[in-house]
Amino acid sequence: MAPVIIVPGNNTVRPIGSHVWMALGLAAGLGLGLAAVLTHSPLLLAATRWLRPLGTLFLNLLSMVVIPLVATALFTGIAGLGDLRRVGRLGVRTLGFFWGTTLAAIVIGFVVAALLLPLAPITPDQQAALRQTAAADSGVVGHAAEQITTGARFIVELIPSNPVRAAVDGNLLPLIVFITIFAAAAAALPDEKRHALTDLADVATQALIRIVRWVLLLAPLGIFAIVADAVAKFGLDLIKTMAVFILTVIAGLAVFIAGVYLPAVAVVGRVGARRYLRAIRASLLMAFSTTSSLTALPVMLEAAESGLLLSRTVASFVLPLGASVGRAGSALFQAVAVLFVARLYGIPLELGGMFQAGAAVFLASLTVASVPSASIVSLVPAFTAAGLPLTGLQLLLGFDRVPDMFRTMTNVFGTLAAATVVDAVDSGRV
Repeated sequence: MAPVIIVPGNNTVRPIGSHVWMALGLAAGLGLGLAAVLTHSPLLLAATRWLRPLGTLFLNLLSMVVIPLVATALFTGIAGLGDLRRVGRLGVRTLGFFWGTTLAAIVIGFVVAALLLPLAPITPDQQAALRQTAAADSGVVGHAAEQITTGARFIVELIPSNPVRAAVDGNLLPLIVFITIFAAAAAALPDEKRHALTDLADVATQALIRIVRWVLLLAPLGIFAIVADAVAKFGLDLIKTMAVFILTVIAGLAVFIAGVYLPAVAVVGRVGARRYLRAIRASLLMAFSTTSSLTALPVMLEAAESGLLLSRTVASFVLPLGASVGRAGSALFQAVAVLFVARLYGIPLELGGMFQAGAAVFLASLTVASVPSASIVSLVPAFTAAGLPLTGLQLLLGFDRVPDMFRTMTNVFGTLAAATVVDAVDSGRV
């Protein structure tokens, strides 16, 4: 009998056309900012400054809900797996593939970002102005930077003596570690007791997702305000900088697919690249157009059984799990985003800061709630771990549609690669 697993995320709530409204807010902000720069109109320049509180309001609302949302979604994802001993070798192999490729994606994201992001046209004066704006908009940033630790102290403080205090202090990485340990303990409980906790966490996640939907109704206004103000200060340089960021993400995802997924499918799964790509192209197109792994799941199941000829037992286990926790593409995007915002604001990010940010990205990627632009929302722990200004999230959100399509397609690519590799190992072809 195939192992049974509880997979969170069926409570997807994607407001129809939300990306269209965000794009309109982005276009309006670009238009107002460029008009202010080109005309030097005192009225337009003043208008961009007056709009800044709207961006701050949106950021505060998003920050208000993100900590409990990450906590409940992470708990549901890990505790919902149940006892790994009962899930068996199939579950261990599947999770090992997802977690291993996620770590590889984070490393590749950092390397590609370090190579390409210096091409972004940002001057020290512009960095100083952005830091000044961030300091005015969010006092949490400076406090979060003070919380950064390195060396042995960092390892010790990963285990919080008071998880609540860690959350209040904005030190979210120890809080995520506590939730992971708590969820692992809950996963080992008898089903009746475990379900009582996971059901409560799932309901809380649904309520928080509803709040995120309400907050995202303000996203067009928030994006309009922050983009107008930023473009008014930096003109076309900001647009060029964001273009370099998007191209860096796409390049990183291409390197990751070519260097990790395709070799794994060819060497371990014994499936040629041409046959594999032909079998999964419909799934990739669905993911690219909808930016949702869950929406692509039915097409993925069809591709696994008809195109790749995988075992139904393996496909029905790996693919739903991958739609929930297969987030390597999102993790690579987040790694690039961390270095990009650090460069954008002129904040030096040493090896210790990169390690903490990478650890936060990995832990948050164990499960990402099914909300629009979830990879942006779940960046808060990584930003606070590295001492980066949360105001950078608004710029990322405004330009997120294109990276979202590519990273979701990569997530689906990886989920099908996992099914192919696990099926080969499970059937003894390796």
